[in-house]
Amino acid sequence: MRALTFHGTHDVRVETVPDPRLINPRDAIIEVTATAICGSDLHLYNGVIPGVARGDILGHEFMGRVVEAGPQSTLRPGERVVVPFTISCGSCFFCQMQLFSACDNSNPVESQDASELAYGHAMSGLFGYSHLTGGYPGGQAQYVRVPFSDVGPIVIPEGLEDEQVLFLSDILPTGWMAAENAGIRQGDTVAVWGCGPVGLFAIQSALIMGAGQVIAIDHYPHRLDLARGLGAKVIDYTQTDVLEALMEMSGGIGPDAVIDAVGMESHGFAPDNLMDTVKQKVGLGADRGHALRMALMAVRKGGRVSIPGVYGGMVDKFPLGALMQKGLEVRSGQTHVQRYSQDLLRRIGEGEIDTTFLISHRLPLEEAAEGYRNFRDNQNEWTKVVLKP
Repeated sequence: MRALTFHGTHDVRVETVPDPRLINPRDAIIEVTATAICGSDLHLYNGVIPGVARGDILGHEFMGRVVEAGPQSTLRPGERVVVPFTISCGSCFFCQMQLFSACDNSNPVESQDASELAYGHAMSGLFGYSHLTGGYPGGQAQYVRVPFSDVGPIVIPEGLEDEQVLFLSDILPTGWMAAENAGIRQGDTVAVWGCGPVGLFAIQSALIMGAGQVIAIDHYPHRLDLARGLGAKVIDYTQTDVLEALMEMSGGIGPDAVIDAVGMESHGFAPDNLMDTVKQKVGLGADRGHALRMALMAVRKGGRVSIPGVYGGMVDKFPLGALMQKGLEVRSGQTHVQRYSQDLLRRIGEGEIDTTFLISHRLPLEEAAEGYRNFRDNQNEWTKVVLKP
């Protein structure tokens, strides 16, 4: 089959690789009909996530048709399914608590030591992301083996097109969980850093949950236009003092909740971010935390902080004093996709949530390297890339 493989920083290639096969009785093989490039994939592309090996198949947002299923799979050949990016067994302590992205059984034993050393506990398995998370082949390919296929995949009813439901694999439930983690209350003022795909879905979700006003912070004009189209007020951080503007827009007390949808590769020319960028380039610091620092400083006393943005290592110059002195609540984590799948599928089917507005480019899988390059370098125009194997 053909698949997109990693060969180093800014070097991805579509190559012929062996077809996947069933290994365990709960496995299924999916023929991919649509897959997408995620902002998290750019962290791999930029070489800032450890544990990615030459030849690894990338991609964790995908869907397709079942072509083969093991005897303990609940799927049947011919069914259309969206596959969550988190791999979850469904039966461990964490899965039973619906903390699916914290699954204890999906990361193979031989891959657990590295993440346990880095984070104190072994991480769960993720598709196409790193050997810290199991080294599973990803979905930017013609076919994918799906472990624990009786737990994760979402069967899609007839009448819904691929592009309406593809983002159930990651960014839509991630945006929804980001808003849920922010504890949205009726009439709240919510500030969202980053108008990439997750930030835009967080904006959409916060408004559905009853936020009185959502303030979107970015610097790309088209992304700010998309946020405005969803009903958000916008701040271009290159033109405005963000902290002053947020105080003014929140009646002088600060936003009730803030969402950092930027993560470890924050942009901007602030002194702390320039220092972080240099450290990241030479390997002395893993993460650029400017957006998170600003969010912690901006949120009101007693406010809530939600962090869907991906962080992989350490952040220094962290305003721990502000977090403590202001009495803030902080929630974060990889998304528990399976917790939200059916509710979000229903909302899509009823027309309450639209996901297709985000798609800017559709490419064949063979042009995936071009898609990655443009998604990184032309983020104003390339808001979301869907690949068709």
